[in-house]
Amino acid sequence: VTLYGVFTNHYSANGPSRCLLLELLDISVSELLLHSSNQGCSMWMIQHCARDVLEALAFLHHKGYVHADLKPRNILWSAEEECFKLIDFGLSFKEGNQDVKYIQTDGYRAPEAELQNCLAQAGLQSETECTSAVDLWSLGIVLLEMFSGMKLKHTVQSQEWKTNSSAIIDRIFASEGVVNSAIPAYHLRDLIKSMLHCDQGKRASAEKALCSPFFSIPFAPHIEDLVMLPTPVLRLLNVLSDASLQCEEEYEDILEDIREECQKYGPVVSLLIPKENPGKGQVFVEYANAGDSKAAQKMLTGKSFDGKFVVATFYPLSAYKRGYLYQNLL
Repeated sequence: VTLYGVFTNHYSANGPSRCLLLELLDISVSELLLHSSNQGCSMWMIQHCARDVLEALAFLHHKGYVHADLKPRNILWSAEEECFKLIDFGLSFKEGNQDVKYIQTDGYRAPEAELQNCLAQAGLQSETECTSAVDLWSLGIVLLEMFSGMKLKHTVQSQEWKTNSSAIIDRIFASEGVVNSAIPAYHLRDLIKSMLHCDQGKRASAEKALCSPFFSIPFAPHIEDLVMLPTPVLRLLNVLSDASLQCEEEYEDILEDIREECQKYGPVVSLLIPKENPGKGQVFVEYANAGDSKAAQKMLTGKSFDGKFVVATFYPLSAYKRGYLYQNLL
C-alpha cells in the first residue's frame, strides 16, 4: 500500500498522535467472502489475489521483513492499479529481530507463532524464531477460505486439523457443496498444501509458490467479480440490439448518445462497442480514473436506455487495453 505522508494530529483527545496518510483502497477480501454467500470465490479471483499477495510477500521477504498479520481484512483491492494490496504493518518486524511476541490473528496464526504466544503468556522464551514462513501459512488459510467460502477458524484450531490437515484440505476440495469443485483445482489444492506445512522449514517460500502451475491456467472472471471489483473501465450490457449494430447511422447516433450520457460522470478516455463477437453489442467505457467509473456504475445500473434496463459492471483495464474481450462470463 502506498504511503503518501505522515503528519501529527495535535487535537487528539489523548494528546498529539502520529497519522499515516495512505492511498484509498476499495473492497477487502473479508467483504468479498461475505458476498460469496458460502459459495466460494471464483478461480479467477483466487488466482488474482494469490498472485498479487505472493508478489507483495516476495518483495517484503526479500527485504527481510515479515508482515505477521496477514488476513482477509488486510488484503484490499486497488481499483486504480487493478490488484490486491497488503495493508496494516502494525505487527511487522525485521526477520531475526522480532520485537513483539504476540503476532498474527486467531485463525490465521502459524503453529510456531501459536507456540510462541502460549510460551510468552507463561513467561517463557520460545527456542524457535518466527520467520517469513508465518505469512505463507496465513495466506494458505485465506486462499482455502476463498475457495470454500467458509470461515475456517474453528477448523484450523481443531485436533483433527493438527493431526491431519492434508485430509481436511482434500475433503474441502472434494466437497460437492463447493461450487469450484467441478473445476480441476488440484493445482490450487497443492499450492495451498505447500503453504500449510506444520514444519515451517518445509513451507514454500513466496518466490517458490509463484512458480506453481496454478498461475499458468487462464481463468476468466465471473460477472459477480466484475460487479464487485472496481476498475476505470465500465461495461454496459443490454443496451444495443442486433438491428442497431447493422444500421450504421443508428449505430453512430447511439454511440454519441452513450458518450454524452457517460461523460456526465467524468471524462471518457475511450468508448468501444464491438459489432462482432466476442463482446458483440456490449459497451466498454474507459474513464480517466476508477472514481468516475464507480460513480457511473452506480448511476447507470438499472437505468432505462431505448426501452432497455442497463446492466453495468466493471471490466479489467489490462484486458481492455490488450483488446481482449472475455467471451464467457458465467
